[in-house]
Amino acid sequence: MKLILTAAVDHLGIPGEIVEVKDGYGRNYLLPRGFAIKWTKGAEKQIEGIKRARDAREIRNVEHAKEIRGQLEELAVSLPANAGENGKLFGAVTPADIVLAVKKAGGPAVDKRSVEIAKPIKSVGTHTVGLKLTSGVVAHINVSVVAAA
Repeated sequence: MKLILTAAVDHLGIPGEIVEVKDGYGRNYLLPRGFAIKWTKGAEKQIEGIKRARDAREIRNVEHAKEIRGQLEELAVSLPANAGENGKLFGAVTPADIVLAVKKAGGPAVDKRSVEIAKPIKSVGTHTVGLKLTSGVVAHINVSVVAAA
């Protein structure tokens, strides 16, 4: 069965690749979970769009990752959150919240799966958060959580 991957699958490929798999694996695992779509001539044209999107957010090499780390560490990231009078948050800060705050602060787009929070952020103040750019490059940013008015 010929399929086009829409998500990264271990030991198979990355989004946008055309792969040949056994019928049962494709029909029972990849297609129902949305990891792939059936290959057609029209779908093959969509591969280019998937590849362009991946290249836009992909880190090319270690030097590029270090350049992005420099940009991220210079940012002043502020994150408004609902908090009580004693400074405790109603809930916790999520990786998606941090990614949105980085983008609002003028930083590059990062994936929420790359956010590394040592312990849950449940209070107002400044917290250090890691952003894993590649296997050897991690950017540490300071996120100021402020009480929303």
